[in-house]
Amino acid sequence: MKVLVVYSHPRESSFNASIRDLIVDRLTTEGIEYRLRDLYAEDFDPRLSAHDHEIYESVPENRSLVDRDCCDLEWCDTLIFIYPTWWYGLPAMLKGWLDRVMVPGVSFIMPETFGGTIKPGLTHITKLGVFTTCGASRWLTFFVGAPGKRTLMRGVRLLLAKRCKTTFAAHFLMDSSTPKSRAAHLERVKARIDHLIAS
Repeated sequence: MKVLVVYSHPRESSFNASIRDLIVDRLTTEGIEYRLRDLYAEDFDPRLSAHDHEIYESVPENRSLVDRDCCDLEWCDTLIFIYPTWWYGLPAMLKGWLDRVMVPGVSFIMPETFGGTIKPGLTHITKLGVFTTCGASRWLTFFVGAPGKRTLMRGVRLLLAKRCKTTFAAHFLMDSSTPKSRAAHLERVKARIDHLIAS
């Protein structure tokens, strides 16, 4: 098992960092090989420049500036995202990572004929985990449509193996969370990550 953990939060003191540390600890304890990408700590540039957009469909030139990230995606068989939900969606940093790294020739194959559709390019990835925190309630998040969750659990999921195993955990109402609610959520995260890596 080879796990790519993509972590996106600007503050090291955040609850998201606790989720990251728990997941990394579980992987380490189980002797599972992993790579951690801390987008803020690494100062990843999420901006899709005019040049990036111009060469977006030019394979393999389109991966030249993000080759390390593309290699990580090609290396792993399990993909885990950890991030805060802001304005019901992904942080700009993480959305920019998807924009720049999930390029044709790596994450998907462009249509070959008019009227065709893209084909998945990450079919070697058989497990997907998404762990987030939300200031809003569960009801309000899903009333709005949970666009962040949909982007990863539906959009990215379609690029992975057909029978990809998935798990999702969100701590809602983070702005009014308590030590008890956060501890309970970490237990949920532990149970879900253990289930994801168990088989």
